[in-house]
Amino acid sequence: MSWARKAPIGHAWGVSEHTTSTALQLRPPAHRVSRRAIGYWTVTASILWIILIGVQTLIVVTSDDAPSFLTVTLVLSCVLGPLHLIVMPQWRYRVHRWEVTGEAVYTQSGWLKQEWRIAPVSRIQTVDIERDPFEQLFGLAKITVTTASAAGPLRISGLAHDRALALADELTKTTQAVRGDAT
Repeated sequence: MSWARKAPIGHAWGVSEHTTSTALQLRPPAHRVSRRAIGYWTVTASILWIILIGVQTLIVVTSDDAPSFLTVTLVLSCVLGPLHLIVMPQWRYRVHRWEVTGEAVYTQSGWLKQEWRIAPVSRIQTVDIERDPFEQLFGLAKITVTTASAAGPLRISGLAHDRALALADELTKTTQAVRGDAT
């Protein structure tokens, strides 16, 4: 399976004009998220590592008799933290993909645990855009597509904000044009 395939020519905001059979097939989505997502994932993960290493350091330094396991976990955190910050964002960028066709929304996400999802457009109930403070700082947004599926909503994280707005608008128009009760 090739991960380097080109995005199909289609709508400028990611809606592809694929010819598909009546059965939707799970396949790698065509579009990557914004490259700015790498920085976003790095910053949000580094905050957690800084807090963890800071608390461990504070306990080891201020304790008269720090437990030896805490010194070991501090050393491990100092090794694993930077390694995680180097590997995880790049890996996630290579995995996270999305695509919208006239028939379905395709998503692929994760890094250690990866998830592929497909939702027929006729099953879409709502389309939401979210931006946490760090996403705003990086000019990113995430789209949540709620369907009638028991598996829960599909999420496309790491989109450029303007692309997310246009994609949400396009999904809304496509959903309204498709007959069905979204259940």
